[in-house]
Amino acid sequence: MTADMAFECLIVSRDPGVVCVMNKALESFSISTNVCFTNTKAADQLAANGADLIIVDWEETTADLLRNLQQPQGRQKPTVVAVSSGDRSLPGAHLIVRKPITGEACVQSIKVAYFRMLRDHRRFARYAVMTSVTAQNQNGRTFPITIMDIGDGGVGLMTKELLAVGDILSFRVLLPGADRSVYIEARILWTRQYGAVGCEFLRIPPVDLSVLHEWLKLKCRVKQPLVDL
Repeated sequence: MTADMAFECLIVSRDPGVVCVMNKALESFSISTNVCFTNTKAADQLAANGADLIIVDWEETTADLLRNLQQPQGRQKPTVVAVSSGDRSLPGAHLIVRKPITGEACVQSIKVAYFRMLRDHRRFARYAVMTSVTAQNQNGRTFPITIMDIGDGGVGLMTKELLAVGDILSFRVLLPGADRSVYIEARILWTRQYGAVGCEFLRIPPVDLSVLHEWLKLKCRVKQPLVDL
């Protein structure tokens, strides 16, 4: 994540009018855009690079594209905006823009999508820490761990200790640049070879949680929209 990170959108449409109006609206939110004319090319693009936002000009086969959409483990699924001339709800679409589309309608829908992407990004983003601390498990055993990364809902670590899914760890960590350390209780969600472990937060005292949230807020910076939110 860099200071000028921009969300990425994939537009799937053969209609120049849809692409043009959506592109203009996306530019106002500082969202970078790629365009695919077919669902097949869109599927290849998503498999290779992913996307934060997908805008689809709805066709009968669009549901298959969204149904088969796969994301790497631990990464949020993209927000989906469907452009449609029908009145029915569309499977897999979070928002619908009715045809004929207008610039105002596109801006309003993308504004809703933007807040959804921002929320999901803050939930799933992880930031490097690379700090060694001493942890204690639920049985009172202590051992060294290295905090690799941390985010809004969990932490990744490395250790030589043999751990199992469901184990509970507690430790204090001083985040880079923070004024005080943060106390964390976390439960192990997964383990990998070579000592990699993923955890979810169980308990963080309110004062320490405030420190963590302020630290994450400084790290989680996206390119500012040109429109008022």
